[in-house]
Amino acid sequence: MTRVEVDTPHGPARAELHCAEEGRAALLLGHGAGGGINAPDLVAATRAATDAGVHVALVEQPYRVAGRRAPAPAKQLDAAWLAVVEDLGERWFAELPLIFGGRSSGARVACRTAEAGEAQAVLCLAFPLHPPGKPEKSRAGEIDEVGNPVLVVQGERDAFGRPEPAHNREVVLVSGDHSLKADVDAVHRATSEWLTRVLRLID
Repeated sequence: MTRVEVDTPHGPARAELHCAEEGRAALLLGHGAGGGINAPDLVAATRAATDAGVHVALVEQPYRVAGRRAPAPAKQLDAAWLAVVEDLGERWFAELPLIFGGRSSGARVACRTAEAGEAQAVLCLAFPLHPPGKPEKSRAGEIDEVGNPVLVVQGERDAFGRPEPAHNREVVLVSGDHSLKADVDAVHRATSEWLTRVLRLID
């Protein structure tokens, strides 16, 4: 495991790199709004990816690196993320197909930037479809914009709702709530099975 710092337009970001033996692709994962890269679902997805021969970068946004709990505005998150993507793509993952992903807020960033960052697929852990109790404030447009394969792993009791399946989007329900802590083995299994299919498409 290697830690690297990346300059972005909004301050330094950090990435924790977990390298697979083969390196068939690279998965960049972002954290939730108030949490870090050690969230149980991110750890499970990292393990599934490296087992599948996919390098992983767990990306810490600049506001987290600076010690702030409150997330930055969406445009800043997206700009910082794309700066990390560009840097890691050149320095560490040259010539490899990139897969974006994250949990909660990080999943939203991954969806919003997938086209600009040329992501081949997107992994959404606990995608927050709407604020709790406010289904009218839907963020479906963010995930609907992704044209490449998408996996959503969502807790059955997630108060933030859940996206519907679509022609390019699989939705896997697991036990638990928005934290996805209740059944990390199911998160690992769903990620592993999806990555196997995605890698066949992009190899």
